[in-house]
Amino acid sequence: MADTQKPRSDTASTPTTPFRVEKGTCYALFAYEVGFAIDLDEAERRITAATKQRERMPRKRRAPHYFEYHPAPLRVSQPAGPVTVGNHRTTANVDAVIYDFGAISITYSIPIEGPLANLLTLSDELWDHPQLLAASRKLVEGLFDTIHPAVTRPRISDLVEDYAIYQIEQATPAGSPAEIIADNRLPLAQILRAEPEALSDQEIEDALACRLAYGRDDGLLIDWNAALVFDRDAEDIRAVLEYANVELLELRYLDDQLDDDLDEAYETVARPGRRLLSLFTSSAGDLRRIAALQMDSALLFEGVNNALKLLGDQYLARVYRLASQRLHLTEWDASIARKLSILDNLYQRIAGQQSERRMEVLEWIIIILIALSILLEFIPDLPKLW
Repeated sequence: MADTQKPRSDTASTPTTPFRVEKGTCYALFAYEVGFAIDLDEAERRITAATKQRERMPRKRRAPHYFEYHPAPLRVSQPAGPVTVGNHRTTANVDAVIYDFGAISITYSIPIEGPLANLLTLSDELWDHPQLLAASRKLVEGLFDTIHPAVTRPRISDLVEDYAIYQIEQATPAGSPAEIIADNRLPLAQILRAEPEALSDQEIEDALACRLAYGRDDGLLIDWNAALVFDRDAEDIRAVLEYANVELLELRYLDDQLDDDLDEAYETVARPGRRLLSLFTSSAGDLRRIAALQMDSALLFEGVNNALKLLGDQYLARVYRLASQRLHLTEWDASIARKLSILDNLYQRIAGQQSERRMEVLEWIIIILIALSILLEFIPDLPKLW
């Protein structure tokens, strides 16, 4: 039987034009914990050698008025020496956002252009980049020295939370972000995961699962390590993602602190009985210490969660929910709430032990007094001995 199958056309076998970024910026974020709280007005007064302003939530898209910081953080822009990241370099200016709950976020800007292979190389270089990490910490330390008097319980934690945002403003060939994502699934997933090796279909699907679009000409992919934004003006989205990264840092820090607090509280509960003279003072001190731990943890927990209210079905609220999902903020919240509950139970346990010991001492005092009164009845001359 003759082969009647038609040959494939040249047009069908011709590869499409490779995707290329014509204009874009990579924003490398580094969040640090520097204290229990920061007086932003005092910090603003002390910073004199940089451009500064109180940060407001950008409003490119329509959003309720309660989509706002409470209180507004302080943004500081200052010159900094460029840092080389592979074949790229950061710009000469760096932004720092100071939050009242004791966190500072540093943002480096890196111009990007070229094929997606360039972005993949950059994402791989950004992973735990030692020079960029050291430079960001040095900037934080400089700011910390300047605003130190405005910080309550100042200290720079060893914890740092980094995140990358790739904003693509212009690209070729022209097409909608949905088409670009569909045609470049593997390289985009590799960029989000900073993974130079080829990924499985399941990993690609997972990396690209959290996506949003507000209009026909914009798009957003959010993952746990990075986000890709197809938009000419995405300042509002970047602000939400930056806040989510800072929130993750604060929740990690608070979770670690609660682990230490619980260890201390467990030791207090398990401590053997005290001598009579130290019974009341030691127990009261333990209760005050644990109560202080509870109060500090609860205040920081509420301060972080209430600094920016993004509730509802508006676009920025959905961006925050996706970022929260990818960064597992809900799970961190649940872990902290559980540990706060355990700390409260331990407080009640110690308070109960203190009450029981006091009752026991009072019972012994009553027994001794009764015994003395009986003894006085049988020994009439005993009072003369006193």
